Amino acid sequence: MDITDLVLDQHQEQRRLFGLLQQMRGAKPDELSAVWNSLKGLLDAHAEAEERFLYPRLLEVGEGEADADSAKDETKDAIEDHNEIRDAGEAVDKEKVGSDKWFEAVTKADEENSKHLAEEERQGLADFREHASLDERHALGIQFIAYVSKHRHDAKAVDKDPDAYVKDPEAELAKA
Repeated sequence: MDITDLVLDQHQEQRRLFGLLQQMRGAKPDELSAVWNSLKGLLDAHAEAEERFLYPRLLEVGEGEADADSAKDETKDAIEDHNEIRDAGEAVDKEKVGSDKWFEAVTKADEENSKHLAEEERQGLADFREHASLDERHALGIQFIAYVSKHRHDAKAVDKDPDAYVKDPEAELAKA
């Protein structure tokens, strides 16, 4: 088990669920809500787990990968992206399920998420794989999957201050 593999697996699940929603036009609102709520729970729990287990260590061991100058840049950008994804998810919840505006909001959430996933895979995950030991990635993987599994259906979408997070992840997480 490796936290980076688990993160990638969940990225694929997120992509799959967004794709399924786009194919569900005309479905009943309760069917759409069931899939959306599962996806939103995954998005929120996944982001929170990354912020608790992956990014604090990336700040310590990372050096910057691909088009990122440093682990701080990767982390700050990821926290900003998580906030945008949370906000986009909240926007979906404000629309009437199944309406054109609801599907537009789902598409916006998908766009925000897709941008983040590509960047994270190219930067932070590659950086962490390169600089963290397999033993550490395994230990963090256990914490990550346990957290997501426990909180997937009750995760709270809480934005974080990217600058404050980079300076002190624990203090920023404690505010949430």
